[in-house]
Amino acid sequence: MRYIVLDTETTGMPVHEGHRIVEIGCVELEDRTLTGRHFHVYLQPDRDSDPEALRVHGITSEFLQDKPRFAEVADDFYQFIQGACLVIHNAAFDVGFIENEFRLIGQQDRTRITDYCEVLDTLELAKQLHPGQRNNLDALCRRYDVDNSNRELHGALLDAQILADVYLAMTGGQTDLMLASDEPEPYAVDQSLTALTPISRDRPALKIIRATAAELEAHEQRLADISKAVKGPALWQQ
Repeated sequence: MRYIVLDTETTGMPVHEGHRIVEIGCVELEDRTLTGRHFHVYLQPDRDSDPEALRVHGITSEFLQDKPRFAEVADDFYQFIQGACLVIHNAAFDVGFIENEFRLIGQQDRTRITDYCEVLDTLELAKQLHPGQRNNLDALCRRYDVDNSNRELHGALLDAQILADVYLAMTGGQTDLMLASDEPEPYAVDQSLTALTPISRDRPALKIIRATAAELEAHEQRLADISKAVKGPALWQQ
């Protein structure tokens, strides 16, 4: 699966009050590595940003005066994301704005992103991994030791690059998994994930090693042992 890490900046919120996208930033991941390919554009929204939004991203109407409108970049943007899994933090926000932009220019066949992309919401993933904790992008950077020291203002491309590092750290491995027949519980998993180390974007692609027949047989036996211990099917079997 090809992954596109995506972020947008807007004139404000919510989208149904006529707010528009002013910046789109995307970076591409393949084999858990940044490819160097990206899509980045500032957009003329034909309206001013709300003061609160302007404080967040600092993109002024004067700066956007000579920038293209969404209709001028829509095809290039669609070609870049089509068929990919979009990795977005708080995906409902960005997806809603993107679908609205396609709707406003009459491209009805592109107004439902899930028809041509998968969507992975890193905010929902973070909530599952760290329930009850702060899971905004800044908090995740601190938790996973991702450098965001250059992030004085929000910017879509910069935030997409930071989110790519966070996503790789969040999904870069698993914590200690202990299987032991003499434990009260059949397995124990450390849910903190705080010991994960971010994976370098310059590392070579991972080699895929398939399980042997003997390993698959041992795996099935382990699942049988777990099922017997819990008096029901193991999670893997569900």
